[in-house]
Amino acid sequence: MSNCTDHEGRVVLVTGGTKGIGRGIAQAFLDAGARVVVCARHAPEELPSARGCSAEFMACDVREAEAVRALVNAVVQRHGRLDVLVHNAGGSPMADAATASPRFHEGVLRLNLFSTLHAAQAANAQMQQQPEGGVIVCIGSVSALRPSPGTAAYGAAKAAVLHLVSSLAVEWAPKVRVVAVSPGLVRTEQSHLHYGDDAGIAAVAATIPAGRMAEPADVAEACLWVASHRAGYLSGSNLLLHGGGEQPAFLAASNAKEKTGG
Repeated sequence: MSNCTDHEGRVVLVTGGTKGIGRGIAQAFLDAGARVVVCARHAPEELPSARGCSAEFMACDVREAEAVRALVNAVVQRHGRLDVLVHNAGGSPMADAATASPRFHEGVLRLNLFSTLHAAQAANAQMQQQPEGGVIVCIGSVSALRPSPGTAAYGAAKAAVLHLVSSLAVEWAPKVRVVAVSPGLVRTEQSHLHYGDDAGIAAVAATIPAGRMAEPADVAEACLWVASHRAGYLSGSNLLLHGGGEQPAFLAASNAKEKTGG
């Protein structure tokens, strides 16, 4: 990972920062010299670490607005400021939109959309008081930009997050920049839950023009840049990080037709 000196001594909060993409983001900011706080509902067995430093853990259910405000207040009380929020917490299990319960859909929206607004509001309230303001990075998804069968509510929530980012960037400028980083398919310790065994993961990866899924480190590098002073004019934008996207289905269908002589 790059040691981006822009973050030396900055205070960074990463929600959902104990595993997967969030863990990679936390480690990248630690490696860049930041003081990093991670949150999740439960403490991990091992905290993210880099350069001999470990992240600090604070328990929080980001679906609860009061809990998020208390989290940000605790970070400021401990460290005196909050320079960067990376709101990474989110996700959804697979579910058939036709049969999933209203409670399930509401839960997906609470975790992926409402928590983003809660966290952004709490961070902005502090950042507006700081001479240098701050940066809010929302982790989006390509599901916001293409059909998301099996995770329809999740895709809808992430699409709403992109609109939220553009709106908040206008409302909270110039003190606070608000940006989105939207990964495509990312290989994490939970990839097998979505794609099966290693062969299934490899088959999915082969459909991506880059020839592989993203790694958490790829997303982390993007977050380091968008949160840095080098990206100081970037706000209200969505950085799409998908390795070239997904090959259109008609290409595979066309190739199959040619091979069969149809």
